[in-house]
Amino acid sequence: MPKNWIEFLLLAALALLCSCSAVKIEYDATAIIIDGQRKIINSGSIHYPRSTEQMWPGLIQKAKDGGLDTVETYIFWDRHEPKRREYDFSGNLNFIKFFQLIQNAGLYAILRIGPYVCAEWNYGGFPMWLHNTPGIQLRTDNEIYKREMEIFTTKIIDMVKSAKLFASQGGPIIFAQIENEYGNIMKGYGEAGTKYIQWCAQMAVAQNIGVPWIMCQRGDAPQTMINTCNGFYCDQFKPNNPNSPKMWTENWTGWFKLWGGKDPHRAAEDVAFAVARFFQLGGILNNYYMYHGGTNFGRTAGGPYITTSYDYDAPIDEYGNLNQPKYGHLKQLHAAVKVGEKALTSGKVTTTNYAKDVDVTTYAINATGERFCFLSNQNGQNDANVDLGQDGKYFVPAWSVSILQNCNKEIFNSAKLTSQSSVMIKKLNYKDENDAADDEANEGEADVPETEEQAPKLTWTWAPEAMRDTLQGKGRFRATVLLDQKEATFDISDYLWYMTSVDINNTIYNSWKNATLRVSTNGHALYAYMNKKLLGYQFSKQANGQQMVNGDDYSFVFEKPVSLNPGANTISLLSATVGLANYGEKYDLKPTGLVGGSVQLVNDAKKTIDLTSSNWFYKVGLNGELAKRLFDPKSPHGKVFASDKVSTGRPMTWYKTSFQAPLGTEPVVVDLQGMGKGHAWVNGNSIGRYWPAQIADANGCSDTCDYRGGYTDSRCRTNCGNPSQRWYHIPRSFLNNNGTNTLILFEEVGGNTTGISFQIVTVGTICGYAYEGSTLELSCQAGRTIADIEFASFGDPSGSCGSYKAGSFEATNSLAAVEKACAGRPSCSVDVSGATFGLSNLGVTKKLAVQAVCS
Repeated sequence: MPKNWIEFLLLAALALLCSCSAVKIEYDATAIIIDGQRKIINSGSIHYPRSTEQMWPGLIQKAKDGGLDTVETYIFWDRHEPKRREYDFSGNLNFIKFFQLIQNAGLYAILRIGPYVCAEWNYGGFPMWLHNTPGIQLRTDNEIYKREMEIFTTKIIDMVKSAKLFASQGGPIIFAQIENEYGNIMKGYGEAGTKYIQWCAQMAVAQNIGVPWIMCQRGDAPQTMINTCNGFYCDQFKPNNPNSPKMWTENWTGWFKLWGGKDPHRAAEDVAFAVARFFQLGGILNNYYMYHGGTNFGRTAGGPYITTSYDYDAPIDEYGNLNQPKYGHLKQLHAAVKVGEKALTSGKVTTTNYAKDVDVTTYAINATGERFCFLSNQNGQNDANVDLGQDGKYFVPAWSVSILQNCNKEIFNSAKLTSQSSVMIKKLNYKDENDAADDEANEGEADVPETEEQAPKLTWTWAPEAMRDTLQGKGRFRATVLLDQKEATFDISDYLWYMTSVDINNTIYNSWKNATLRVSTNGHALYAYMNKKLLGYQFSKQANGQQMVNGDDYSFVFEKPVSLNPGANTISLLSATVGLANYGEKYDLKPTGLVGGSVQLVNDAKKTIDLTSSNWFYKVGLNGELAKRLFDPKSPHGKVFASDKVSTGRPMTWYKTSFQAPLGTEPVVVDLQGMGKGHAWVNGNSIGRYWPAQIADANGCSDTCDYRGGYTDSRCRTNCGNPSQRWYHIPRSFLNNNGTNTLILFEEVGGNTTGISFQIVTVGTICGYAYEGSTLELSCQAGRTIADIEFASFGDPSGSCGSYKAGSFEATNSLAAVEKACAGRPSCSVDVSGATFGLSNLGVTKKLAVQAVCS
């Protein structure tokens, strides 16, 4: 059956499954009311274009398994309307299918139209044609912008209505959002900003979608909107309408990463503390941003300087694996909160202070006697022992919240991790089952040493970027000013050539034969050529700290000595962007490229030839990128790749190789260690920009993370002294699993391909730490089994995964009991009790620590 018919039948089946009766969405200050049922909501952000449509079902199911009720996403205007009135909703831009899959999984959805999204997305999600429209001003009371915004918003809403995806039509969407975080930047827009926000609300309400509208980070949002909170903590947030529910649209589970930056990490304990405090103080809807971050494929990363990985330290990692313990810990939290849903949405609330920073909040339904309590310790250093009288005594660690069922039984504490921790590894995976069988047969034979799997040898071809025209100063259009790069390119490429010439006649030659080329640019990268020779290159931000960005200023000055010839001298400047700005007051007006800068020649006598207003020729993009499409294996120009000695360290070079996909179904990455900076494609699909040459600062990381006292994105960083991003995700759907695949790289600064390899991402080591009276669950993935129990101790063990130690006492059969329950199985459950381990009651709460290996 043809592929397009299969897709049609799948969508038709989904449409039938989604043909449900209308659902009424209401709310008050203490509940989201869905068909009369009072609910609290846990939601998670999954951005459909940051994964593939083949990944969507698995991601959505993992969200559901993690205890979420709802999945949230933005709509990305720049991807759907790259050219005015030319739309694209194909492949991983098919947001209708995404919402249908959400409903098919039995979940609700939140539609954040924006259409400004921020999201560390290129240009905040605005298409460049919008910026280049004459007379337009974005995100303010401008008629041209408002008309275009309304047309796109209406287009999206009409598509959603046609697919019957709003809850009022029987669909999954229970809320929609217009605009985004406008309160953060409104001051600079003055009265025009106030009028604009009022118009946004009126335009949205007029769409008649039948579900409530929200506005995030807008304290004085119109009363037709529910205003919501974004941040690391939103427990103190109060809606501007006393009848509105307290909603947290962006609970930042981690943070984004910059080229040259370290890896952000937000501890699972701190995220759980923030969520528990939010619900303790009357929170109704919590949405994790992100629940799955994904990948900035193509040129979608914003910033500037946002990496291709958008992992965000989310509960589901970039590749779709569970990020443990964060995923499991939050799953337990969701289950605990749901136990008290009735009391939380219908009960009377009281709060009692027991000590400094220690509070008990009780939700009680007097008619039934049902109670539900939160016991919190907000102190960032000191643990607390709390005596609740007949309801028991509780140990509450610093910066934690205990959830008490019936106010007398602890069912969750945010600081007590009892879920599995997983250490993910990247490894080769080319051995087939016969190889594995041979390995097993050779076990125990002293004359057969175990050898590490070797990466298959790659054969490379290469081609120089064709620059004859640009190095001769030949362009496609001209101007006597230095143009803004984003306006000149319409953002179809990262690259723009600026070319001019200067004539040095014989009369002045002796005083100008040696000079300095000085270029002032607004970034983000510059490659300078004089008379066809590369002078050098420079970036806005260097990881070694020699040139650092000051706030949002990505400008820098490039200076290099040059030798001029008598007569005409050609200057060719290649400006490159690394993602366009996506956030800030009037961020859309920030200059990019040489605009606002200058180009000068300065001689030894400090005399200057100013070329800023010379006759400049321009060319958009690279020849191999736009004209020859060398990234496409099917390009008719592919014959330019040569198989002779592969050039190493050569700037502006294309590389190509063929490879076999690693075996299995686990996520695949390509290790680009040794390469400099550029762009990568697999079978013609862009896997994004790469820049392993950007090394994070060697200082400021720690093996431990003291999360207590409040999180900032500078705390608990990891990956110091290493490339900001070494591995790049290749979705399995990009690969021919039973055939040959093609990797093509465009290298800007020069690299070495010899170390490149393809690996899988899988669980290596798993650990668990659980308290007596609970159940410890351990699991590998993708059919792998628990091969070896490296440590097990039931008693008072200490340490963390990778460094557990037995305490002052332990059950002698700790290891044997865990091996019996877990060894050789893909997953297992261990009853953490004296009965399991044969350890009598010693009057203390015992703990179990386990470390195992998946194979």
